[in-house]
Amino acid sequence: MRCGYHERGECRSCTLMGTPHRAQLAAKEHRVRALVDRPGLAWLPAVAGPEDGFRNKAKMVVGGTVAAPTLGILDPDRHGVDLRECGILDPAIVAALPALARFVTRAGLVPYDVNARRGELKHVITTAAPDGELMTRFVLRSTESLPRVRKHLPALLAEVPRLRVATANLLPAHAAVLEGEEEIALTEATELRMPVAGIALRLPPRAFFQTNTAIAAALYRQARAWADRALRPEPADRAHRIWDLYCGIGGFALSLAEPGREVVGIETGAEAIRAATRAAAEAGIRATTFLAADATRWAREQSAAPDLVVVNPPRRGLGDELADWIEASGVPSVVYSSCNPDTLARDLARMPSLRPREARVFDMFPQTEHLEVMVLLERRQEFPDIAAAAG
Repeated sequence: MRCGYHERGECRSCTLMGTPHRAQLAAKEHRVRALVDRPGLAWLPAVAGPEDGFRNKAKMVVGGTVAAPTLGILDPDRHGVDLRECGILDPAIVAALPALARFVTRAGLVPYDVNARRGELKHVITTAAPDGELMTRFVLRSTESLPRVRKHLPALLAEVPRLRVATANLLPAHAAVLEGEEEIALTEATELRMPVAGIALRLPPRAFFQTNTAIAAALYRQARAWADRALRPEPADRAHRIWDLYCGIGGFALSLAEPGREVVGIETGAEAIRAATRAAAEAGIRATTFLAADATRWAREQSAAPDLVVVNPPRRGLGDELADWIEASGVPSVVYSSCNPDTLARDLARMPSLRPREARVFDMFPQTEHLEVMVLLERRQEFPDIAAAAG
């Protein structure tokens, strides 16, 4: 794809913009294989979606003035650069951004000036569901402007009828972070319904969800296919046990839940856990439990390992303690979804008893070097089977 902002030098966030999409994907596969490849590891064809209009979340820095706000990024001098026609954003978000800019003006929300350390509105964060419904969060430095936000919100909802969830997030600190700890609901709805891969997930404002919905669905389908294979045959005396560590709002856990399985999802954020629990109840999915806990601490406290562990850690990876626990636990199969091949390779080195069997690259972030890679790990047999020995 081509981008006028990139060509004019106004935004270089998409570092691979202008490189053919096929070449981008080939380079990503090459990088991952150089780090992760092992003897006997089968690589499935990479999964790619659209190269534009894929991003379901817009984190727009607010600059300019009340009369002429910019929604986008800051330039090197910390002045606002307007990117409201960004081509990688979901079309539903792009369509809503002009109305959001007009709302800033109507509500008298003073854009935050980083250099002067003055102003109220720091960011406008908008997320789009697959059906076009939206959630928007106004990141404010204080509650000073809340009365005006509430006063003018009905007009915004009328102008953007698919805006279902609106909140104010308070970030009083003069810090280069996206959001604060306090979230104030402005609409009756407080979660965005996210139908993905046949499951109606629920997304609260501060919970994590993959930024590319089509690729998230592909990840869930791949995990389901590997789990179906890894969990055969079924035990005669009990259900299969699955743990989804770093479960977020429950995408992997709910994708893997079916009769004959007991699934536990672990996530530190209580808000995400409540949303996952509600999604399971609404879908009639039983034998699935979601707990707010530290994944490493929780796993170490359990008396026995499950039949399958799914891990989807942040960029820092599992860390030595959890990787060592998985290595020693005896769990027969692991599905590892990673957004950082470097930490994935490090974690795999600490789990030598778990052999990578299949792997796949997912183009979660076109136009950048970032990616997602998923690996199926199976515990090495202590003794080679007869066929292997004969070979």
